[in-house]
Amino acid sequence: MDATAQYRLYIGGDDVDAASGETFEALNPTTGRPWATMALAAAEDVDRAVRAARRAFEDERWCGLSPTRRGRLMMRLADLIAEHAEDIAAVEVADNGKLYKEMLAQLRVIPEWLYYFGGLADKIEGRVIPLDRTSVLNYTLREPLGVVGIIVPWNSPVLLTMYALGPALAAGNTIVVKPSEHASASIVDTLRLAEEAGFPPGVLNVVTGAGEAGAALVDHPGVAKIAFTGSEQTGKRIAAQAGARLAPVTLELGGKSPNIVFADAAVDAAEAGVLAGIFGAAGQSCVAGSRALVARGIYDELLERLERRTSAIVLGDPMDGLTEMGPIANLPQLERVEAMVAAARGEGARVVTGGSRAEVAGFSDGLFYGPTILDGVDNDARIAQDEVFGPVLTVLPFESEDDAVALANATRFGLAAGVWTRDVKRAHRVARRLQAGTVWINTYRAITFNSPFGGYKASGFGRENGIEAVEAFLQTKSVWCELSEDVQDPFVMKI
Repeated sequence: MDATAQYRLYIGGDDVDAASGETFEALNPTTGRPWATMALAAAEDVDRAVRAARRAFEDERWCGLSPTRRGRLMMRLADLIAEHAEDIAAVEVADNGKLYKEMLAQLRVIPEWLYYFGGLADKIEGRVIPLDRTSVLNYTLREPLGVVGIIVPWNSPVLLTMYALGPALAAGNTIVVKPSEHASASIVDTLRLAEEAGFPPGVLNVVTGAGEAGAALVDHPGVAKIAFTGSEQTGKRIAAQAGARLAPVTLELGGKSPNIVFADAAVDAAEAGVLAGIFGAAGQSCVAGSRALVARGIYDELLERLERRTSAIVLGDPMDGLTEMGPIANLPQLERVEAMVAAARGEGARVVTGGSRAEVAGFSDGLFYGPTILDGVDNDARIAQDEVFGPVLTVLPFESEDDAVALANATRFGLAAGVWTRDVKRAHRVARRLQAGTVWINTYRAITFNSPFGGYKASGFGRENGIEAVEAFLQTKSVWCELSEDVQDPFVMKI
């Protein structure tokens, strides 16, 4: 990969510099050194992108395109992403340090989102409303909103973009994406394929930059809706900003997901599920199972198993197929992980394993943190309540099913939860009681394009994926048509 890669904004089908000419460096977290420069967008550039998207929205080449043809364009883009999967995956690794094998697996499944939503494009239908006045035809139209702003984080940039982009395009909207300043390159590379796929210029746009660009996108009067994935605090600010101009939002804000292991669970499977739930992607996942709630009767056994396996996790170069966990994606996040573990220690937590930065041979400047397990923690401690977004697992015991449910729900978040048990009645009973948008039974981290995904409580609102997702990018128009020749004049007296 070119160590001096240069990325520009993608607006109206063209690669363009920021109006100011300013750029910023993209840091490779594995090496700790810059690998590319990105254009630094400001409010003026966001305005250019929104105007380009609005022109495309009103262009007959897009708004006059049949839903079936629109779906075919999306499928063509899916094919191109599949063709470029290896290159885009490598770019994501350079940007966020996640394992190449994981990023490649994501890039190979991402086309399924566009195939699915492309197939839904011509299934969006209105309906005819039966009225008392049979001479009147009343029907509904389902119409796109306009320009949609999509703001995504750094952990899985292209995949999380597709969660919103797929249904938004299927509905007929045009798009401006603002990626995280910590991982922008893969989104630019991916959406630049739109031209080759045949999309009219301006349907898909990317503005790279920091907080100013994101705020300008949220505030722009030409943006009809914001879809945001990221932190709770940023989500609150975005909801308030968009609400000030009555723009709707979809928010996916992460969580503090419990992975509940009952005494009758298949322990080998539960062990693997707890490990994958927190240390997959170095814990940098919105659904990370960061709280393991374990039945008292098997607590010591499972904790010993987890300690043994965790201490053996191989850290290293994410491009190496033997590596099991890569670095933390950026320095601010690494410092957050360190601070939260230090605070947990101060509150009495015991470090079972890990608990500090890790040294990896050949990567002295890499942002590595050892996979960490903490116990001796109260459920109301900060480490058990706030999202770490790193490889830190808090293990807590429970005494009964009611106790497990109470502990699981005693958090302001509600994105996901795992349940490990051989008792099918208990599994479904507990699933109904858990306050989470997704509940996995005897598995974890399973997400797909046709199953709705989203959170309860502070984990956000709205749903991504599945048929429900398209509804969030449509508005309904009611049309009334008088079919009779009778004159309906309320000012003419009838005797």
